[in-house]
Amino acid sequence: MLKVRNICMLQQRWRSGGKKRWNVLQHKKNNCDRALDSFDDFYGSVYGGRWKNMRAALLTEHKYVAMVNNFGDTEQTCSMLEMDGAINIKSLIQLAQERQENDSDVNQVLGNKKRAHYDIDDKLDALLRKQQEREVAAIYPAATEEGHVQPQQLSYERSEQNAQEDQNNESSYEPSLTRALEEDVQLDASRLVDPQYGTGGLYEYMPANSIKGMEDWVAESEHYKYYQTSADFPLAIEPEQDFKYPEHLAIYTYEMGNCSEFKAPRQCLTGVLSHFLMDGASVLPPLFLQVQPGERVLDACAAPGGKSLLMLQTLHLDQLICNDVQESRLNKLRRVMQEYLFDYKQRWAGQRLIFSQSDARNLDEFGSYDKILVDVPCTTDRHVLNQQDNNIFKPTRIKERLRIPELQAGILANCLRLLKPGGSLVYSTCSLSPVQNDGVVHMALQKVFTEYGITATIKDLSQQTALLGDIYKFEQPKGLKYGQMVIPYLPANFGPMYFSKITRNT
Repeated sequence: MLKVRNICMLQQRWRSGGKKRWNVLQHKKNNCDRALDSFDDFYGSVYGGRWKNMRAALLTEHKYVAMVNNFGDTEQTCSMLEMDGAINIKSLIQLAQERQENDSDVNQVLGNKKRAHYDIDDKLDALLRKQQEREVAAIYPAATEEGHVQPQQLSYERSEQNAQEDQNNESSYEPSLTRALEEDVQLDASRLVDPQYGTGGLYEYMPANSIKGMEDWVAESEHYKYYQTSADFPLAIEPEQDFKYPEHLAIYTYEMGNCSEFKAPRQCLTGVLSHFLMDGASVLPPLFLQVQPGERVLDACAAPGGKSLLMLQTLHLDQLICNDVQESRLNKLRRVMQEYLFDYKQRWAGQRLIFSQSDARNLDEFGSYDKILVDVPCTTDRHVLNQQDNNIFKPTRIKERLRIPELQAGILANCLRLLKPGGSLVYSTCSLSPVQNDGVVHMALQKVFTEYGITATIKDLSQQTALLGDIYKFEQPKGLKYGQMVIPYLPANFGPMYFSKITRNT
């Protein structure tokens, strides 16, 4: 009888002379690695011990919700999702409202709760100092060796002892030259300046102020300069009182801890797709915008289109302007609308749904919109940790990445100008960065007040997010000043998603 023996496979190192050896490739960083290193350094300092759990969630497949298409087989789609165990978010919100009504103490606490100033300021200041020190050490690696000092520490004060040494050196030049001539030292004639070519070159010396090959180098610490917290402009923060979940909006999710996947959308009798799958946190910015019938609404950075589609699914909008900067992104948006809107060309395109290609910073219909959704470009934290393509942490895109807060603040400031007095907007990002979130809101509010005299009121959405505590994991209020944020959390792996609601006063 034959016996089967266990076979042990051992990995061997290739001895080929190729340039790409396994040990080299093993330690070669890709774009996702660079993003993770940056987040470990930045978010680890900001969020402390909580970053470990956020990190694990970001590196895991995120959770989706299913938005039912009202222009398809609505009842059949809802029944299918409920048969699979999904829950309508509307019913969860109604249960939470009933609990709040039965507990008057909770309402009193939420109504009188004051927003505490966040404690991120000191962490970011310390992180900025550490990053600057690291950059200086990288440029001047000999700074720690004996006899070397960093440029910031150089002293330009001349002591009496230094002056005496210089005087002794000057007096020693003439004897040295005489001694060289006596020893018949041959001078290199090629280094003598010929008077016929002039001596101007001797006076055109420029001191070195940059390192060769680093003309495009940008300090990582430049990213944090956009984060300011001192308010030198009128600032009002008040609770948002009105919130009504749209009657015809049906969004389904699985309970916290249930990571089941939804079925793929199917084609309905009307020719459109049955439901739209999107990150669950992405439904919150358009939901809290609270669009109403008769309003003129702008989606300033609309592609790929999920948030625009949600606003249309409320059946409230008379006109929606979808803007984006690139034609390719607008084409993706058009395809989404064609797949989900019945009789797209006859009833929607060019009438109730208008497409615009422009940089949102250059839109100039000032004071003409009732509501604006400002979902700006950002570092897309989850994407850059899991996708190599179109990764903002690519080395050649470092300047673009560090200037993201400046771009975001420019878009938000211009959108505040586009609002009618009394109109509202929701600013949102899918980033955990305080710089891109509260920092950008602060910059934009300061800019529009200083340059245009526009004042605004921040709407505190704490009461509304409390209704969604069974679905999402929200950041602690003390960590935010101007908005709310869904943080990645393995049992409810949505987000990240920061959002801030702002109403224009004047």
